[in-house]
Amino acid sequence: MNKLFIFSIIILAMGAVDVGRYFVYPDVNSLKETNPIPTAFMEIRKEQWTEKNRDIKINQKWVAISNISANVIKAVLIGEDDGFYKHDGFDIEGMENAIERSIKKGTLAGGSTISQQLSKNLYLSPSKNPVRKIKEAIITWRIEKTVSKRRILELYLNIAEWGDGIFGIEAAAQHYYSKSAKNLTAFEASRLAAVLPNPIKYNPQGNQKYVNNRARTIYKTMQKRGVIESIYEEVMTPKKEEVLIVESVDKNSLIEPVEENSYVEPLVKSNELQKNEEETITPVN
Repeated sequence: MNKLFIFSIIILAMGAVDVGRYFVYPDVNSLKETNPIPTAFMEIRKEQWTEKNRDIKINQKWVAISNISANVIKAVLIGEDDGFYKHDGFDIEGMENAIERSIKKGTLAGGSTISQQLSKNLYLSPSKNPVRKIKEAIITWRIEKTVSKRRILELYLNIAEWGDGIFGIEAAAQHYYSKSAKNLTAFEASRLAAVLPNPIKYNPQGNQKYVNNRARTIYKTMQKRGVIESIYEEVMTPKKEEVLIVESVDKNSLIEPVEENSYVEPLVKSNELQKNEEETITPVN
């Protein structure tokens, strides 16, 4: 056996071990009772701010899903993952559509579900590395098997980035609209949902054409469907066995809000919205 072959085998073995450990690591079972703050993505952002000598702090406050407006829940699901309750963490049709759009426009288009975005934000990095994507898939599969859809959505809404240093719907609601997440209107929710995939580039209160078009489509879809429909009932009515866990988590939030950060501009995807895209955005959340 030549040295190059042996070296290749060693590298492959190391890669297999690195990827394989994600079948048992991290402990996704803890997500049922623990609010995972700070996330890996928050730590990455802090490193980036330090490298650029930017004095920014994490602005995040945990809020139970029962205290998040149904308008927000509906807008985010319509914009980010319209098939959330129909898939097991992977939207195959959405991925195929994303690949088709990438080929047509010669750029990368996102096709990640909320569960995939949650996995990436909690434990990994925004890298497009194929190995990272495999790790994301493994964690997503484990989360979907372990955590309820309601809790997955609650986690996502509390850790999603909505601007420079702004994480979670409560901090976003207070920063942009000076109100709590439970009081956001359908219009405000559609604006916030419209900027999710690239919250640093886009501003929910700005007048950017992309955001205006996206938010308008989300808002009209919300109006057409009504504020609440059966597909969203699981979110608003937790299972009996979840009640005690949710109450325990609410009483033991791991982080309190800090002072507001500098104002920066914080998009969306769903099958229903793809036809209205005017440009392809690489997802951040």
